[in-house]
Amino acid sequence: QRVPATGERALRELHLGGGSPTYLSPDSMQRLLEPMLESCRVSADVELSIEVDPRRTTFDQLKVLAGLGFRRISLGVQDFDPEVQRLINRNQDYECTRRVTEQARELGYHSINYDLIYGLPRQDERTMRDTIEKTIALRPDRLAFYSYARVPWIKAAQRLFTEADLPSGEEKRNLYEVGRQMFASADYQEIGMDHFALRTDGLWKAVEAGTLHRNFMGYTTQNTNLMLGLGVSSISDSWDCFHQNEKVTKKYQKMIGEGQLPTFRGHMLSPEDLRVRRLILDVATTWRVKLPADLSADVRAYLSEMEADNLIVFEGDQMRVTDVGRPFLRNICMGLDLRFRRNKPDTKVFSQSI
Repeated sequence: QRVPATGERALRELHLGGGSPTYLSPDSMQRLLEPMLESCRVSADVELSIEVDPRRTTFDQLKVLAGLGFRRISLGVQDFDPEVQRLINRNQDYECTRRVTEQARELGYHSINYDLIYGLPRQDERTMRDTIEKTIALRPDRLAFYSYARVPWIKAAQRLFTEADLPSGEEKRNLYEVGRQMFASADYQEIGMDHFALRTDGLWKAVEAGTLHRNFMGYTTQNTNLMLGLGVSSISDSWDCFHQNEKVTKKYQKMIGEGQLPTFRGHMLSPEDLRVRRLILDVATTWRVKLPADLSADVRAYLSEMEADNLIVFEGDQMRVTDVGRPFLRNICMGLDLRFRRNKPDTKVFSQSI
């Protein structure tokens, strides 16, 4: 109902996330999306994408979405090994993923992404290689290779295993390197921040054109300073402000029904926040940054070990990330954020970033 209030702003990107959209019937998807797309001005280069759970995705759902203009799809995979799947309570066989991938291609989806995770319980080099070989055989256009984060106090299913089932820090790092090398051998280009893409995919083309953008959800080809989050707990970003919607469904519905913005919490970025944000965005998307004079010496001192290991190179007032340094983009970006460094012990930050 409030979409017309966007006025002349054109819709450039729409993403349905979380895997939950595939719990909707094809008819429900149509009724949810069609009025929204008809009520606003849609950019000629709009990108419509969806994150799906392959176990609950049907051909009819994909067909409805394709008819509405969706051309990019992301499949949650995590790992193909049955024992690993059992421990993380996610049974999803290879044929299920293959079926959805082939159906999406048949319907004209031109960018298919897989989410994989390294560091899962009972994962070792053998299972990792098997999962990646199967992934490469299906030839997704993009890959997200995320580090597993253990939070059993939030996710009850993670209590099915113990710390002893998890790879050590060194073993986990090796799993990433195994994946990275296998992706490179299959012509996937490393972008950084866990992402890889074929040269033919729009994400890598944006890298080559110098137009790659990144927001808190990840890399995107659409460079915009306004992102609106719709739905319970979603986050909006207007470049100088973040705000999150109410996380409790009943409270969210009540606020919407009363004509209120369902804001749960927010943060206005200070001038220093905005400067750091720009620096981090440059490093994450172009692998280089021009350092302000008042930060240069401090950043160089903080990242001196990375410089010694040839992960970064300082060239005058510029800092450049090398090819071998790309897996460490997060750690490099931390060096640009003085507030973050003050609030986090170095050892804990590093352990959380691998």
